[in-house]
Amino acid sequence: MKIALKYGLVITLVLVAWVVLARFILAVPADSAVNMVGPILFNLTAIVAIYLGITARSREGELSFKDGVKVGISISLVYALSSCLFFFIVFLIVGPQMLASEPMAQQYPIWQVALFAYAGMFFGALVLGLVYSTVISFLLVKARRG
Repeated sequence: MKIALKYGLVITLVLVAWVVLARFILAVPADSAVNMVGPILFNLTAIVAIYLGITARSREGELSFKDGVKVGISISLVYALSSCLFFFIVFLIVGPQMLASEPMAQQYPIWQVALFAYAGMFFGALVLGLVYSTVISFLLVKARRG
């Protein structure tokens, strides 16, 4: 569990740093091309954190493919929960204008827009975490056997 907390929170800290920098310090507009850096940065950070978490777990003892996937999913779960918590706190502080630029905001009540955003962020992190941890575990187990 320590590994999941350590590496999952690292991904969240990168997300927090990017959001604070882009939204509040530099005030990058929502429709700017600079915003494409965020998802790329978060995914690269997730890949590196899952890799480091799985290798840290493998140093503790024999690591099977299944154990590697479990470690990666647990890291992704910590990231998903902590990032949703961060954005919920930001939503409470900033208010509904945080989601005003979303295309759904003109058609649906703000609570539905927020619910879809949080659900997408949570389940997206879990699904991508599953993919990343599966690939990384497979490659590490194969490299160890080969």
